[in-house]
Amino acid sequence: QVQLAESGGDSVQAGGSLRLSCAASGVTYTSFCLAWFRQAPGALREGVAAIDSDGSTNYADSVKGRFTISKDNAKDTLYLQMNSLKPTDTAMYYCAAYPGPVASDLAAYEYNYWGQGTQVTVSS
Repeated sequence: QVQLAESGGDSVQAGGSLRLSCAASGVTYTSFCLAWFRQAPGALREGVAAIDSDGSTNYADSVKGRFTISKDNAKDTLYLQMNSLKPTDTAMYYCAAYPGPVASDLAAYEYNYWGQGTQVTVSS
């Protein structure tokens, strides 16, 4: 059974940093496409960053230059380093996984495994 567990969410002030982690059980990250999504209250789930099995990355325009996605295949852990946080980054953050390549790596419908989410709150 595949399980994804996020951690690292917190409340921070604007300009601060956080690192989110997503640990996997029942799956090895090596061949998976992995991504971070976020969802604010009343908003659609938004793709934030993705990393393919070969390490290629993709970012939403809203986070380019501020967020970095990475993974540790040995630990089956996905990370999201978030710097220069803004109040608009406030949301529940989810990690997602798919066992293979996807066509649109920031589209939620591409992924079939999801974590429960971790809350990030950025105050001004």
